[in-house]
Amino acid sequence: METTHPLAVVTGASSGIGFELAGECARHGYDLVIAAENDLLHDAAERLRVHGTAVHAVVTDLATYDGVEILLSALRADGRPVSTAVLNAGIGRAGAFLETDLADLARVIDVNVSSTVHLARRLLTDMAARGEGRVLITSSVAAGTPGPYSAVYNASKAFLQSFAQALHSELRGTGVTVTALLPGATDTRFFVRAGLLDTRVGRAKKDDPSLVAHQGYRALMSGRSRKVAGSLRTRAQEQVVRRLPVRARIALHSHWTRPHASGSHL
Repeated sequence: METTHPLAVVTGASSGIGFELAGECARHGYDLVIAAENDLLHDAAERLRVHGTAVHAVVTDLATYDGVEILLSALRADGRPVSTAVLNAGIGRAGAFLETDLADLARVIDVNVSSTVHLARRLLTDMAARGEGRVLITSSVAAGTPGPYSAVYNASKAFLQSFAQALHSELRGTGVTVTALLPGATDTRFFVRAGLLDTRVGRAKKDDPSLVAHQGYRALMSGRSRKVAGSLRTRAQEQVVRRLPVRARIALHSHWTRPHASGSHL
């Protein structure tokens, strides 16, 4: 592909925050390789092409080692270095730990943690060798709280925040930056797929994914180590919750995520 555009890769790009982050990259002149496990990705690619850059869709299951390698093979076939990587793919599985299928829990770890580490190791090696590159890793404000009824999901997001900030420190001075993006509750398909619609958080008002993506992209381009993104309400709540004792944070999380919660939301 002969083009002067830089190349960006975005995972979890078929909808939600990932799609909006891909849009931010395209609007700023990046050609895209986007990845997700479902065929909605092709429609997303068509909508992203309106920005005038090339978009290549790779449908692959990032929960598997081979699925990650398929994406990496597509990037190598392009022949250009990856200038920016948005490692956004993530899933959740709500419910009490002992009542949730082990395979579902393992898949959360495989997508959220294992695929991110796999891609980061491959992509950052090349970026560090060139002395330039940017990586955004989507964590969550849930990273700051042990999460009853979403124990594995919250733990995975805590891992991603820690991982991203550690890499940011390790790579300081190399020309490569790693940014942790921490959205709050955002209006995406996540809550349906994770089984959260019968919870208070599932019914609560949520942020616009385009706002989250815009703030995340700016943080990525600025080389920040961490960005809590979303509405003023979300960012203020994160500041308050972060200062609560751990026991209080756990109790608050349980209130919002316990299944079959009565009422709408507080």
